[in-house]
Amino acid sequence: MAIWVTGRHHSPQYTTSLFGAQGADAVTLKARLGSALFGLAIVQLLLALWMYGRLPALTAAPRRVRTVHRVVGWAAFLLSVPIALHCVRTYGVETTSTRVFMHSVAGCVLYGAIVAKVLVVRSRRLQGWMLPAAGGILFGAIGVLWYSAALWALNGFAAPGL
Repeated sequence: MAIWVTGRHHSPQYTTSLFGAQGADAVTLKARLGSALFGLAIVQLLLALWMYGRLPALTAAPRRVRTVHRVVGWAAFLLSVPIALHCVRTYGVETTSTRVFMHSVAGCVLYGAIVAKVLVVRSRRLQGWMLPAAGGILFGAIGVLWYSAALWALNGFAAPGL
């Protein structure tokens, strides 16, 4: 909610750079970084499925899979931060089209889902279904962000259905 409020009341600064890239170059860089983030999210999903015995072709996950899952999660979070900061500083939260509105909402959901997942992982008193729900929302938010921005940018500013 705080990201939404901040983004709605922020004056866009279209010249903001991302690692020295501005304008179309920054959009392309964010699209590539976003694609890497989506790749890490897929790895996270597969590791989680393995940890919870939901991949029938694999035996029980060794303990190191949990560590790898945690490290990949931190890497994904750290990769998402410069992308999100650039989006909020450069554009704010916009509702000018379905694609942009969807992207803005998913960006806000992403960080709420990260916080929820961390809290659910740390809690011993919450229902067992809450962890996969939080992880699913997190994965879904990253997927929507990738579809509405990275795919759109790398596909000549067009995404199927948008």
